Amino acid sequence: MTKKLLFVCLGNICRSPAAENIMNHLVEKQGLGDRFICDSAGTGGWHVGAPPDRRMRAAAKERGLDFVGSARQFQAMDLREFDLILAMDKDNYCNILALDPQGKFTDKVKMMCDYCETYTDKEVPDPYYGGADGFNYVIDLLFDACGGLLKSFPKN
Repeated sequence: MTKKLLFVCLGNICRSPAAENIMNHLVEKQGLGDRFICDSAGTGGWHVGAPPDRRMRAAAKERGLDFVGSARQFQAMDLREFDLILAMDKDNYCNILALDPQGKFTDKVKMMCDYCETYTDKEVPDPYYGGADGFNYVIDLLFDACGGLLKSFPKN
């Protein structure tokens, strides 16, 4: 059965599209493309339609990855549509749950860093206002978290 995963950050141009692209990369590398559908969204709508941040794309390109996508805003219907919603930080987590006042979908919403195997971070830091090191760190952190996330699904 295909699992639908949604990665969510604030603007959907740095962290969540990076997580979406990294997860797609890991899924394809393991030949599991038919088992997962990955998407990303932002809790804010400032960047709707924009590609991933050029600095994030540059950091990805250094690793041989091509980050693609178009920013969109998280909607309440995403809570129904996706099997698992992964928040990059506590603010994102709270903003997602605010669209679920009855708490019907709380069990679907998780923190991305809960899947880290090496890093001890509790949140994926927003690299937007920093330099290249921040973007590289986020990619390393998300490779760790996406690897752990992929391992969390049954193999069959």
